[in-house]
Amino acid sequence: MTSPTVGFVGLGNMGAALADNLVRYGFDVVAFDVAGPDRAPERSRFAADLAEVAREADIVVFSLPDGTVSEKVASEVAGAADRRVAHIIDTSTIGVAAAGRITELLTAAGIGYVDAPVSGGVAGARARKLAVMYAGTDDAVEAVYSVLAGLSDKIRRVGDRAGLGQALKLANNFLSATALAATSEAVAFGVRAGLDMKTMIEVLNTSSGRSAATDDKFPNDVLTGRYGSGFANTLMAKDVRLYLAEVREAATPDTVGATTEDIWKRFAEAEPGVDFTRIYPFIEGPA
Repeated sequence: MTSPTVGFVGLGNMGAALADNLVRYGFDVVAFDVAGPDRAPERSRFAADLAEVAREADIVVFSLPDGTVSEKVASEVAGAADRRVAHIIDTSTIGVAAAGRITELLTAAGIGYVDAPVSGGVAGARARKLAVMYAGTDDAVEAVYSVLAGLSDKIRRVGDRAGLGQALKLANNFLSATALAATSEAVAFGVRAGLDMKTMIEVLNTSSGRSAATDDKFPNDVLTGRYGSGFANTLMAKDVRLYLAEVREAATPDTVGATTEDIWKRFAEAEPGVDFTRIYPFIEGPA
């Protein structure tokens, strides 16, 4: 069976790493980003526009900032003249409602859609340890499975319709955002009380307070002063906002969620676009 040609749209921090994974996995990749070719992987081809991607690729992968952009790009790809693409994989975090709208748009155009948001950061993507939580119909999943496997070694089907991947990703990012904010408050308290931050993190990681924040974000980004996870606070604030919108639509509890949303909203407004691990100095405040 001939390997499909893969289009890739969106070469930001995560997208560039994922597109590179596909090239290294052996796919012929046609890449596009409105910012230009600078982040296109070596051995990929850079398309002049979305129409070229639609003409040359069998399967197109999106890595885009939000649902509005994903919906616009999906519409352009679906409407391209002499379109070749038959399936789209969306690794973006766009929310359940947007995934539903895109499903309807693409189904009407005869294009299969697989919702496949990712978690694990840019480092996880490069190490092929990124969690890819995908959902879609049996036919669509079967058609794109080899491309999903090219993205990461950790892929998991979570549902039989697009949107269920989004639901799980939003729940995951809400927990990540809450843990990082709560850990920042706890560490700020301990440091003000006279504890050494490194000692705190080491002990927390052998205790019941352990989380991805203590295990990864604090050792690698806060303690080192690197603050370079590759994920912006504005994106985390967007993800928490999407989560709360879905929670309120479902009429499930939102007490903790509302507090988490407020913290990330204030942080994103105060320092828009900085790495999300900088929430620690934001919460810590002046010494």
